[in-house]
Amino acid sequence: MKKPLISALALGLLLATAGCKKSFLDLQPQATTSADSFFKNQDQVQQAVDGAYAPVRTLGNVDYWVFGELRSDNTTFQYNDSNRGQESQREFVDEFLISANSESVQELWQVSYNGISRCNDVLGKIDAVTMPADKKNQYLGEVKFLRALYYYTLVRQFGGVPLRLESVASPTAAKSQGRAPAADVYASIIADLTDAAAKLPTKAAYAAADAGRATKGAANTLLASVYLTQKDYAEAVALLRDVRTGGYSLLPSYRSVFDPANKNNAESIFEIQYLGTQPDISSSFTFIFAPYTSGNIITGDVTAPNLGIGSGWNIPTQDMIDAYEAGDLRKTASLALGFTDATGKFVAVPYITKYNFGLAAPGRTDTNFPMLRYADALLMYAEALNEQGFAAGGEAAAALNEVRKRAGLPAKAPASQAAFRDAVLQERRVELAFENQRWYDLVRTGRAVDVMNAHGTRQKALQTFLPASAYQVTANKLLLPIPQREVMLDNLVQNPL
Repeated sequence: MKKPLISALALGLLLATAGCKKSFLDLQPQATTSADSFFKNQDQVQQAVDGAYAPVRTLGNVDYWVFGELRSDNTTFQYNDSNRGQESQREFVDEFLISANSESVQELWQVSYNGISRCNDVLGKIDAVTMPADKKNQYLGEVKFLRALYYYTLVRQFGGVPLRLESVASPTAAKSQGRAPAADVYASIIADLTDAAAKLPTKAAYAAADAGRATKGAANTLLASVYLTQKDYAEAVALLRDVRTGGYSLLPSYRSVFDPANKNNAESIFEIQYLGTQPDISSSFTFIFAPYTSGNIITGDVTAPNLGIGSGWNIPTQDMIDAYEAGDLRKTASLALGFTDATGKFVAVPYITKYNFGLAAPGRTDTNFPMLRYADALLMYAEALNEQGFAAGGEAAAALNEVRKRAGLPAKAPASQAAFRDAVLQERRVELAFENQRWYDLVRTGRAVDVMNAHGTRQKALQTFLPASAYQVTANKLLLPIPQREVMLDNLVQNPL
């Protein structure tokens, strides 16, 4: 049964443990309390801000990849005849057979609004707390960035959604005014990110213990993504030029970008923070993305066989495997074509290797999940410049080829604006593979229906268990159904199915 949407403080706040060497992720649950009795000093505000990050971690472990990768032509699932329960609902996401009663859809909605509620709690109480102006601005910037991030996920997946911008003090106040138009949701996201960028410190200004918090660069990069989605290319270019002078750079090695030893590196703009030494805030991508028939061969977790075995989700498709050019160093850094089982037999089930860096503890890994990084910003910059007007060999080509050079590939010189569009989309696919960008790129560029129907035809030939009704993609199916529970309880209008 799903939990009702309630204030973050009613769920319990997270407290950063003391000590200069501790990350802000080193959190311990505190007793529940009310907002009125809690927001009394700066430390309490910081605890509430830290709590606003927690739903991002929850979404990062499952929901982001289900709706950003599995729903695209990048990944699929390994069919498991013995598991036909709740987990099979993710298959319906992949097959475009998702219903309004899906628990996966309900969880995406609920966890996102839980995050929004936590942000609203801070925004509603912080002005009454005495603290230095720079810290107040930082906290305001962090929660406005996070609220925008949650709403950006919701509006791209559902379209117009209830716009809740104030703290909810009672169950009766939780009822919305219905679905706000998508344009209004985007306006709120833009306002939050603009204010966040003005208030947040740069990445370099944070102490080591605060690495991973939202920054000015993160707010500007996310805002550029919003403008790119809305086809406001001039605004996107201006913001990305600012990001390019913000001290970010590509790491020499693609593989090293994702290594837990290099968390929050020079290429990282914003990544979901996980801490493998603590059960509640560790990551689990190695286990989820390994074929379920691999047992613990891939994960290496022989000490916890019931925790550290593969699950068979987010399996690279043949379309994805074929997308890499010959000699692309990113291919072997991102995926493997199969594994050798205990009998020495090669099993040709591909899987993601991008996040495989060993274990922090039995059943737990320490790998962060990238949400925004400099390579993404470079490719957005190239795309936005091209949309303003094609210029052979200009800044756009330089940004595109900076990414390709790191991958060991020769420079590209597209001969037209249309060819450059194709080149950027292709580069984004392989550079950002398995980072939850592909679905949004397909929708944003108007290619989702055609690409996914063609992909579905190929998948049905390869996966004979797929029903005939799978991959019947129409424009209506580019948005998820509003969870039926929310339709009934909040009297919301359902999306066309």
